[in-house]
Amino acid sequence: MSLTESARLPDPAPGTHPNLRPADASTLILVDRSQRTPRLLLGRRNERQAFMPGMFVFPGGRVEAQDRQMPVFGMLDDVTERRLNARVSRPSASRPRALALAAIRETCEETGLLLGTTDAGAPETAAASWAPFVEAGVYPDLEALTFVARAVTPPRRSRRFDTRFFMAEASNIAHRLDGVIGPDSELIELAWMTFAQARKAEVPTITLAVIEEVETRLARGNKPWLPVPFFFSRNGRFHRETLD
Repeated sequence: MSLTESARLPDPAPGTHPNLRPADASTLILVDRSQRTPRLLLGRRNERQAFMPGMFVFPGGRVEAQDRQMPVFGMLDDVTERRLNARVSRPSASRPRALALAAIRETCEETGLLLGTTDAGAPETAAASWAPFVEAGVYPDLEALTFVARAVTPPRRSRRFDTRFFMAEASNIAHRLDGVIGPDSELIELAWMTFAQARKAEVPTITLAVIEEVETRLARGNKPWLPVPFFFSRNGRFHRETLD
């Protein structure tokens, strides 16, 4: 059973743009638990970016067509696939896989961190956007991901995304590329933050909500059957629903 409740998130002023259909997007929350206090990886967006300039965010972006064909290591579990196909107009067998792979690819593009395994050799072929994985001999590992949240941008914004938030342990980083972060890049710096530091950082409202959800999830053991929060806006108010 799903429980709908008014979230404690304030809805921004109504937008004035045409009401676009949200684009499928994915985000990856990397957690480093090698020390007593867990830390999350966030990146500061370039001030020149039109979308959330200067704010700390988790790496992520739109799903691309190539994400449906990339060879992978491991599979998503049945519960995750079901939840990723929930509340969508056209559920399919390939959609959950593409959403998960988009989170891994976007993290590589924005941070230079390749999430996966080198135990299976190098992928034989891949689209150009996945070339770094072939060159580094890394298969993206779907089993390293946990689906932890979903959020839809409120109506009438200049850009709208239906974003799935995935979480993975930093120990699953198989390779690092140099020169990805800098003053001319989408992200100008990376920072590993404790939950307390992340809550005080300049982050979007929805990012703050997801940070709190992830902290609670980890405290409860990050079990695969834990519900996944779904944030959306209706009639000028944010709501939180759970995907069980």
